[in-house]
Amino acid sequence: MRSHAVVIRMFALGMCAVLAGCTSSSGGGGGGAKKTLVVGAFNPFTGADADFGPEMLAGCWPAAKTINDAGGILGNTVTCTSVDTRGDPADAVPAASKLLATTSNLIGILGPSSDEADSTAPIFNQAKIPMFADTGEASFDHSSYSYFWRLTPADDVKGYAMAIWAHDQGWLQGAPVFGNDISSQSNVPTLVKAITAVGGSVAVNQKITLDQSSYRTEVTQLVQANPQVIYTEADPQSDAAYLGELKELHGMIPVIGTDATLQPNWLKAVSGAIGEADMKKYYVGEQPYAPPSGPSWSAFNTALEASSAQVPDPQQWNTDVYSMTDYDGVIIMGLAATAANSTNPSVFNAYITKVTEPGTGKTLVHTYKEGIAALKAGKQIQYVGAGGTIVFDKWHNSTGGFEFARYTGNGHVALLGSVTAAQIEPLLQ
Repeated sequence: MRSHAVVIRMFALGMCAVLAGCTSSSGGGGGGAKKTLVVGAFNPFTGADADFGPEMLAGCWPAAKTINDAGGILGNTVTCTSVDTRGDPADAVPAASKLLATTSNLIGILGPSSDEADSTAPIFNQAKIPMFADTGEASFDHSSYSYFWRLTPADDVKGYAMAIWAHDQGWLQGAPVFGNDISSQSNVPTLVKAITAVGGSVAVNQKITLDQSSYRTEVTQLVQANPQVIYTEADPQSDAAYLGELKELHGMIPVIGTDATLQPNWLKAVSGAIGEADMKKYYVGEQPYAPPSGPSWSAFNTALEASSAQVPDPQQWNTDVYSMTDYDGVIIMGLAATAANSTNPSVFNAYITKVTEPGTGKTLVHTYKEGIAALKAGKQIQYVGAGGTIVFDKWHNSTGGFEFARYTGNGHVALLGSVTAAQIEPLLQ
């Protein structure tokens, strides 16, 4: 673990480098020589949350293809670049500063994730670069950053959805078992609160050290606490080892995983550890609700299938809500830039709500091509994304309900049920 002092020092150095990066990252207007505009996928590609990066690129590359096939943004082409934060603020801060200082025509960021958002969101905000963050941290529920945008629900909302689902199954005694990394632990405080709010109780709350060869002590403690359900998020190896030992020592207990557990590598590792039959019987995973249907999703899926050169095995991501909303984030940036007649992020950032918010007389559009056609015709638009309708609050958060998926075998999942925003809302008062 890097010391807090090191993180602060790196943050300070990063802020110095930002000023150099602001000039090179600003795009021009619609005229002049055409450029290649860059969207940065700023997420872990290695470390405990290494799945986050490929999941993000599975949204970015299809969006870039969609935009380029429709003529680009004001005639400029779009490309994606990956930046590995390693899930560590001490690595993420210099990575952010380097990206800003060395990348010409940077128009936006996908990310940061919960691992590095607290330390890097201020850097991107000061540089006036829009970021479509996938952090779930509740600290951004009332964000003051004008360049911060979030298309997926926060972890505090997620915790309530998981607790409601468990309650509806009759599981009142819950055991949070989460990894000790920043991203996993960001779920825990509000989950614990939510379990109590729905009339349940916390049997035991475990913060497990990642990548241990054995969790026998922790598993024994959990069994003695006698929970009815386990809530979890940890990297694939850690959860596989933990749940494998649970099955060996005691037998399985129902498991509700966060959206991170729906990643292909997690499903493969854990199903290998506990067996396909028990995986089907005992596990469900939660993620923001975005039905894989409709014209916006169809456009995303078609572009995803056509992006196999950049996205290996693309169909593993076609129902992944984070890939969908990353796609939406890039499309929104393109539409906002077109509406503003400028690829300068500090100019088109103010147009993001103009192309997404509902309004009388607005033209509904579901694809980038539809959007630019309507804008060129002088119309105001409301983009409805692959992830669903987008309604930003004054803190730039757009949230909805959640779906719960069951494991069906061979690394695949299927929709089991949902918890709606209306069910969650009374608990947030």
